[in-house]
Amino acid sequence: MRILVADPVAEEGVQILRGVADVDVITKQTPEQLIQRIPAYDALVVRSETKVTAPVIEAGTRLRAIGRAGVGVDNIDVEAATRKGITVVNAPTGNTIAATEHTIALLLALARNVPQAHMALKQGRWDRAKFTGVELRNKVLGVIGLGKIGSEVARRAIGLEMRVIGYDPFVSEDHARNLGVEVADFDTVLRMADFLTVHIPLSSETRSLIGEKQLAMMKPTARIINVARGGIIDEEALYRAVEEGRIAGAAIDVFSQEPTTDNILIKSDKIIVTPHLGASTEEAQVQVAVDVAEQIVEILNGRPARYAVNLPLVPAETMKALQPYLPLAEALGAMAAQLAHGQVSGVTVTYRGEVAEHDTALLKAAVIKGLFHASSEDQINLVNATFVARERGLRLTEEKSTNSENYTSLIRVAIDRQGEKTVVAGTVLRGEPRVVQINDYDEMDIAPVGTLLLCHNTDRPGVIGRVGTLLGQRDINIAFMSVARDHPRGRALMIVGVDEPISDAVLNEVRALDGIDDAVVVSL
Repeated sequence: MRILVADPVAEEGVQILRGVADVDVITKQTPEQLIQRIPAYDALVVRSETKVTAPVIEAGTRLRAIGRAGVGVDNIDVEAATRKGITVVNAPTGNTIAATEHTIALLLALARNVPQAHMALKQGRWDRAKFTGVELRNKVLGVIGLGKIGSEVARRAIGLEMRVIGYDPFVSEDHARNLGVEVADFDTVLRMADFLTVHIPLSSETRSLIGEKQLAMMKPTARIINVARGGIIDEEALYRAVEEGRIAGAAIDVFSQEPTTDNILIKSDKIIVTPHLGASTEEAQVQVAVDVAEQIVEILNGRPARYAVNLPLVPAETMKALQPYLPLAEALGAMAAQLAHGQVSGVTVTYRGEVAEHDTALLKAAVIKGLFHASSEDQINLVNATFVARERGLRLTEEKSTNSENYTSLIRVAIDRQGEKTVVAGTVLRGEPRVVQINDYDEMDIAPVGTLLLCHNTDRPGVIGRVGTLLGQRDINIAFMSVARDHPRGRALMIVGVDEPISDAVLNEVRALDGIDDAVVVSL
């Protein structure tokens, strides 16, 4: 395997990658050079300098993972990657403390005019009166976005005896209350804030979120901080508001175009500017590189990543609970798809027991991956499974029940093909996925791996022996055999796990044996 590191990242992360693949560190490439080079690589690691566009992704015919050593992924075309089944990962927690502390540094510098006073004194001017500041104690800090960084900023501001109010439509009031933050709507936060800090990603919805209209709502004594993403605040509008005295000042670490030395905000002496230093600590650079490298390794080894931005988002504790069920869900989907016949009209996935208590979006994606595994030329994986299903019009329904009679947790996949149902169910036993039901037969314990021969037969002496003898004559080794039946000498389902592939010719021979009604091969 080969990995391309296209931007400077900490050596600690590169060394982790070298443990599993050949790694080339080639920085400052033009888009044309990257497009020409990328077909040879299985994974790509960038920071903010390299733009991973749709043409780059399209050219990356071997790409399985793209890692961004940082928080945002706005320099990566995530939609294009998702369509190609490429996992995109970032490091959302690696620079949390660094960005938090830089926000507090700018907050204090803004309150006390530290950079301006420093420069004046360096230039030989002792202007104490000109640089009189304000205290933070008892001031209102408005926080837009109460994610990891916003929450950490709020905690530190409370330690400075500030009153913190926050706006985040995806955070519960209970969570905010536990932080010591008062929840308010967006306009109220703007009107009340003495200091305003934003901690949200840049998207089509948040671009120019704070413009002329919003700035006009704020106090003329208010001050604004942005250590999140350039473009969230309308730069022209902010410049005018500060220069005209409608906003007391601002401290900006991020810009709509980077790198830059001629942004309009740099031209105002009332605006403190830093060159995107939010994550620029030695500790943070190492941590984000390590976080991304570890996730790239997980993906290349066929395991899900902690912070995949185009996978169903699940908390770490949920991921831990669901991890054993991911291979089971995929195997059930693959098995059901190979056993069913005819045009699919719908798929129902039922979760019972403890597994039903969690967000099952990741399990749903795993089932879809299994369903399409044998019938699609596309690369189907957990990243693009849901997208592919929607694109193909697959109607998939999920049902949940915390009750499960015989197992702690059970997943059942039912395929409806023109009114005829195929059902496969399974659980995790002793840490391993097991199939415990196929259609009406629910007394089995099968490992869903390798090649399985499933025979519908009459339950009478000699049938199993004939199948075993035939396979032996064809030099096909039997790994295990299990039989489920409706009643003695009634109908039965024989499942034979084998070590070698079963050809169509051998399968037809099995079907022709006395007592065999039908036989099918399932490959997992």
